[in-house]
Amino acid sequence: MKIISTNIGPITTIVRNGQKVQTGIYKHPSTTPIYLGNTDVLDDTVVDRAHHGGVNKACYLFSTDQYPYWQKLYPRLEWNWGMFGENLSIEGFDDTQIRIGDIYRIGTALVQVTQPREPCYKLGVRFEDEAMVLQFLEHGYPGTYVRILEEGYVQKGDAVVLIERSENTLTVSECLRIILSKDKDRLLLQKAIDNPSFPEYKKERLKKYL
Repeated sequence: MKIISTNIGPITTIVRNGQKVQTGIYKHPSTTPIYLGNTDVLDDTVVDRAHHGGVNKACYLFSTDQYPYWQKLYPRLEWNWGMFGENLSIEGFDDTQIRIGDIYRIGTALVQVTQPREPCYKLGVRFEDEAMVLQFLEHGYPGTYVRILEEGYVQKGDAVVLIERSENTLTVSECLRIILSKDKDRLLLQKAIDNPSFPEYKKERLKKYL
């Protein structure tokens, strides 16, 4: 795997249902290395800190391999890396293989996979179609948030090197499935609850299904 693009964005004001809302989802390729800090990416925009940024969501990774699928569905959009609000656009990233808890070296940073992305309506606004959010969830390739074990710089072309494979086999795609499904698979449910890298607040929401 390698980084195809690093992306950051300014505060952008959008209008939804007649109300002005600020967002940081409009990210664009950076021409210089970006710094992955403990709670966010330096110089990036995080507006809603109740749901974005923080230790468990310091940086968002998304696969460039998924771009052709969405480009066919939304050909009228002006496409560039960062379309999904990701900080790192990564070639070869496979949500069905990457596990919650995997640790990767990227540039000088060391990161750990924590949880799949569950988008809000702002992704739909970004795509000019709020139905896209449900499409995104049903597609099952959400990308992942990471926590930063060692802060550092990353840039286009950097390799994404697996340093430690999680012993818990829950993948990013499986994790999203167990979060969203109404009829929860008990094996996946137990995997999520037992995974030491999956955020505790997410585990607490799942325990009621045991």
